[in-house]
Parts: sequence; structure tokens; C-alpha cells
Amino acid sequence: MERIPVSGPWITAREIAYVTDAVTNAWYGNANVWHERFEKSFAEHVGVKHAIALPHCTAAIHLSLLALNVGSGDEVIVPDCTWIASAAPITYVGATTVFADIDPRTWCLDARSFEACITPRTKAVIPVNLYGNMPDMDALREVARRHGIAIIEDAAESIGSEYKGQRAGSFGATGVFSFHGSKTLTTGEGGMLVTNRDDLRARVLFLRDHGRPPGDRLFHNTEVAYKYKMSSMQAALGTAQLERVEELVTRKREIFAWYAEELADLPGVTLNHEAPGTKNSYWMVTAILAESIGLRKERLMELLDAEGIDCRPFFHPLSSLPA
Repeated sequence: MERIPVSGPWITAREIAYVTDAVTNAWYGNANVWHERFEKSFAEHVGVKHAIALPHCTAAIHLSLLALNVGSGDEVIVPDCTWIASAAPITYVGATTVFADIDPRTWCLDARSFEACITPRTKAVIPVNLYGNMPDMDALREVARRHGIAIIEDAAESIGSEYKGQRAGSFGATGVFSFHGSKTLTTGEGGMLVTNRDDLRARVLFLRDHGRPPGDRLFHNTEVAYKYKMSSMQAALGTAQLERVEELVTRKREIFAWYAEELADLPGVTLNHEAPGTKNSYWMVTAILAESIGLRKERLMELLDAEGIDCRPFFHPLSSLPA
């Protein structure tokens, strides 16, 4: 019996053709052709002014924090339930991570908990669209507005999700996306930072390429910065995937609908929530089991594995980890 994977890429002849072109032609004077095409198309898709291709989403969060001047003495609020990459860059810049609670329905940052965590040192908040679920963005933005806090929207898992007709990733000072091999849209590894602010775009472009200002002084660096550039092959793959993004998201939603229908009559099982006015891209079909079922996740994973079904545990609360 063929195993059922947790997730994985959907590659067609288009992706192969675009990557072949990049490998063959995207060198020297043509080195940025695929980057520019991918970034322009991605910005248009999300509905923002600027998109900047990066090697991973962690870099996108890191550069967002740096561009917003977050550093030592500052605090950044994140939901306690997310992947560590949402919070690790806060440590990179010397700031303090503050963990807030999640909404039990959406599994995303709860606005009341967010506000309760705010102190005079709070500089930014990183709401996470967990598994494609969308938080109450109106409530989060209102809290952030009242307190003058910058939003870095972690849309790593939510390409194709929407809130009141607005695409995921477009709600903050910056939005960040992941193109890891497990994601709906993949470049193998990769990420994207999007923003409507010209000043943030300029600062991120400077920081991602070893601190080189624009101009003709090719090797003149004015700051020690970072090597956070995506390869041409990744950009070509991402361009092809983006041209098929509606197809990819539609398939994810079809898969979720099948699971939801088959499990509908099973008591004590809660799947990803799609709140009214939102569109969930359902990156991963995720289930919460009621304690009354009496089945621990470790045992369930063993049973599913024996049937050829891959699965993975829900994220651990970050505050519970030794890191």
C-alpha cells in the first residue's frame, strides 16, 4: 500500500521548464531575471507594493525586526503555540520574547491575551496564521494601533488564506512567507517578505546583501549585514508554483473537505477552523482530540503509521521547550 504523506510538493512540467531555464541562462547579467519576476508576481498576488525573495521565512522575520529597529531592551509578543522559527529571530536581535495565549478555535493569537502582554517595552507583535487558519485580524490590528505596536504577520503556512477578502500576509508592517518543501507553494527552501512601506523595503534590500547600498560601488559595504538572497533556481521554481497557486490551494481545500466529511460523525475530533468571513488554505489537515477519547497523540501516530498514514504532532508550546 502506498503511504499517505503529511504534505509534499506538486511539481509539473512547468516547474521543470522554468528551473531548467534558470540553470541554463540565469547567470551574470541575467542573474536577477527570475527574482524580479517572482517578486513582482508575488506582490501582485498578495496585493502589496513590494515583495523581497529570501532563503527562508526565518530570514524574513529576522530582517523585519531589524528594519523595524527592534533590538536590546525591546519586547516582541508571539503566540505560545507556533514553530520556533516565529520566535528565534527575536533572540537574534537581542530582544525579549513574550508569549501570549491562542484562541482555542482558530489556534491563532488571541487579541485579549496579546493586549494583556503589552508593556512599555513592547515594540512588535508576530501573529501566526497557524496551519492556514486566520486570526481575528481586526481585533489584533486595533490593539496594535492603540498601543503603537508594529505587526509582523507570519503567513508562513497560509498562502491562499484570506480575511474579509484580503489575502494573508498583507495586514502588517511586513508579512512573511515560507516556501519550505512541505509548504503549499514551495521552492525547496525559501521565503518572502512583503510590505507596503518603501522605507522597510529599502532597508531590507540593504541588509539582505551584505550591507551594500545601491549604486556602482560594487564591493563597497557600509555595514556588516547578511547573505539572505534566494537562488535563481529557487525563484524560477517559485514563479512556476505561483502561477499555479489557485490550483494548489484548491487541491488543499478539496483534501480538507474530504477529511471533514469522513470524520464528521466522529465525536471528540476538532479540525481546522474556518471563521465566517475567512478563507482557510488548509496547509495541513490538523485534528484536536478531546480528552474523553482517551487516546494520546503518540499512540494515535503509531496506529496511523501502521496503516501507512504519515502524521506529525501539533506544535509544542514554545514556553515549554528547553531552548
